[in-house]
Amino acid sequence: MLALIIAATSVGSSWVALLLISLRRDRAEVPLRVTAAQPALEQAVFLFDNELLVDATQPARALLDAAPMGDSDWARLSAFLAPRFEGFGAALSGLAEGGRVELAARPRADGEACLRLLAEDLGGLARLTLIDPEAEGSGVLVDGLSQRALEDEVEQLRAVADRAPVLAWRENAAGGVIWANRGYMLRTDALAAEDGALVWPLPRLFEAMAAGAPRRHCLGADSDRPAWFDLHSVPLDEGALCFALPADAAVRAERALRDFVQTLTKTFADLPIGLAIFDRQRQLQLFNPALIDLTQLGAEFLSARPTLYAMLDRLREARMMPEPKDYRSWRQQMTALEQAAAAGHHAETWELPGGQTYRVTGRPHPDGAVAFLFEDISSEVSLTRRFRAELELGQEVLDAIDEAVAVFLPSGELATSNVAYARLWGVDPAATLGRVTLLDSVRLWQAQVQPSPIWSAVRAFGSQIDARAEWAAEVRLLDGQRLGCRFVPLAAGAMLAGFRRAGASVEATALPRPVHAPATRHDAVATVTQAAG
Repeated sequence: MLALIIAATSVGSSWVALLLISLRRDRAEVPLRVTAAQPALEQAVFLFDNELLVDATQPARALLDAAPMGDSDWARLSAFLAPRFEGFGAALSGLAEGGRVELAARPRADGEACLRLLAEDLGGLARLTLIDPEAEGSGVLVDGLSQRALEDEVEQLRAVADRAPVLAWRENAAGGVIWANRGYMLRTDALAAEDGALVWPLPRLFEAMAAGAPRRHCLGADSDRPAWFDLHSVPLDEGALCFALPADAAVRAERALRDFVQTLTKTFADLPIGLAIFDRQRQLQLFNPALIDLTQLGAEFLSARPTLYAMLDRLREARMMPEPKDYRSWRQQMTALEQAAAAGHHAETWELPGGQTYRVTGRPHPDGAVAFLFEDISSEVSLTRRFRAELELGQEVLDAIDEAVAVFLPSGELATSNVAYARLWGVDPAATLGRVTLLDSVRLWQAQVQPSPIWSAVRAFGSQIDARAEWAAEVRLLDGQRLGCRFVPLAAGAMLAGFRRAGASVEATALPRPVHAPATRHDAVATVTQAAG
């Protein structure tokens, strides 16, 4: 009996062990499930008395904190809901009559479920429930640190957008303004309502424009202080993101530059000097009408902006530049001209085959540009040549006179003399490299004549600038030959000294009174002069 019990017990234990093993195997094959009930997400519910917030759930208050700016809770909520729910304002205005309004947000481009809004009238109070189908039953939980990080980032982005020195707004596919930063709203007076509510839809400041095509627009063109903006548009999946950058400073600078260019253009148009400005590629960028008249190049040719060498080739063909011996030497000469003008101030004189004379000046400009000035100096050259011819004629007349003549400037410097003067005194002042003065000449004269008291009077006569009278005297050369001297005052303080050898009649006169000389000495000089006669 005992053995039977022991056997039965062993069999039972074996079956229990097999049953436990089987149950453990089944449990290992079945995945683990969370048996704890997941917390239900609280909906965003608002309770308003007219536009005064009476109560709200925690998600609703978080939504108000993250909503766009506004002076009241209703203004912030309207700014969030109005762009998403078409006809939001009209539907809420009829809530008291219908008692219940349900709206669906505009469909999204990605096909995902959109927000729904349920509005109910509860005895004069309006309860708004915002439903997000994506969040229902998803069990998405956000820890406090992640939520705080998201809120801080949103706050920073909002501060950047509101304090940016530009106007920024977003447009939907229909062209309506669905978001704007503080600068845009202040410019449109969207917050100027008495109750502080945001005006919706947001007013449009600028006309719709094509994406990627910046343009300039003026606000208040008829006012005393118009505002200029550079508009930029960035295309998005649903509409566009637009920016308006202030351009008042750029407009003022462009207007000042335009006025300056117009002033220069008018000035250049009246200049008798031809102006041609070439850029760093040596292509003509600017010219004035005088260049057309001086070079005889057509306006059509110059307006086509030819290169420097193309213009020089055309001048050569028109015989408006010096005739070269051969084309190769001419090309080398023009290359040297261009390089010299680019390196610094350079000037050349062109003797044209037609008898005209041009002065061509090259000046370097910033950024590698170069300017050429063409000036007709034919009259100047003709006047210079005529003046030089008159001087040469006058010199020839002086050289033909037997009397030795020397002319001194008011400064005492020798201006001119003739051949007879050089033959008499053995010195040709024209061949002297240095400066010859009256004092040097008096020493020369005094060294070749016998002692005479007239030289001090000559020095004093040459230094006087007041009224003077012509006077004459006679001295003897070292060989005893008599030499007649006369001193004639000329205009502007100049003086002429004339010398003639014996045989010519020279009437001696009293010596002039030297400057600051005593009367006794003057009388003695006059007596000596008369005795010499």
